[in-house]
Amino acid sequence: MDVEARNNVHVSGRGDRAIVFAHGFGCDQNMWRFVAPEFEGDFKVVLFDHVGAGGSDLSAYNKDKYSTLHGYADDVVEIMRELRLKDAVFVGHSVSAMIGLLASSKAPELFGRMVLVGPSPRYIDDGDYVGGFSEKQIVELLEFLEDNHMGWSVAMAPSIMGNPDRPELGEELTNSFCRTDPEIAKAFARVTFTSDNRDDLAEVTVPTLILQCSEDIIASEEVGKFVRSRIPGSEIVFLKATGHCPNLSAPAEVVSAIRAYV
Repeated sequence: MDVEARNNVHVSGRGDRAIVFAHGFGCDQNMWRFVAPEFEGDFKVVLFDHVGAGGSDLSAYNKDKYSTLHGYADDVVEIMRELRLKDAVFVGHSVSAMIGLLASSKAPELFGRMVLVGPSPRYIDDGDYVGGFSEKQIVELLEFLEDNHMGWSVAMAPSIMGNPDRPELGEELTNSFCRTDPEIAKAFARVTFTSDNRDDLAEVTVPTLILQCSEDIIASEEVGKFVRSRIPGSEIVFLKATGHCPNLSAPAEVVSAIRAYV
């Protein structure tokens, strides 16, 4: 299968070094439209859609392969190898933070630095670990999505986005959720919200920056600090941006933080 067609890969910009942007659940590469172009003068900019999202090849979706985040991580490695990248900067938003983390462990030679935007290694509380949700809440969230994809999208997207004073942002995320194939969205949500990647954090050998938003109901400050404490040598920047999608709500701040790191 053509890897670039499968994941709707787009390459722009100039520069010997590449920067790869990976979107979160219910989104596609369009979510980086205010951030990615700012790097085209200095980097080869790579954008793609996870299988099941955006302009990806839906026929490539395989329930078994994508039953864990490793399937998505394998795709990232394939994309980067297909493009013959090395020492690349990987920027992963939300669940793609963990996907990138897994990919870097599979093929560390492809990665020079990683930027994790709103990462969470586990969403469900566990003993002293506070992921932000009880197991019952996650079960109910997934049942709601299973029963009513559109209703779930309308109810959840504005809360995830935050920034209630800018309702157009919540509307954009709602529309993005609604465009996603319902069956694939349900499966990806289950993988996203039930995964536990806490033990994988210590395996990261690539220099890593965590971008932590305030008032993020999906990945709290406590979670960001946990990630920082477990990834050796990692750094964390606390953004003024609120909500879970600073790539849309505060792109200039995200660009500035990435530039300062890379």
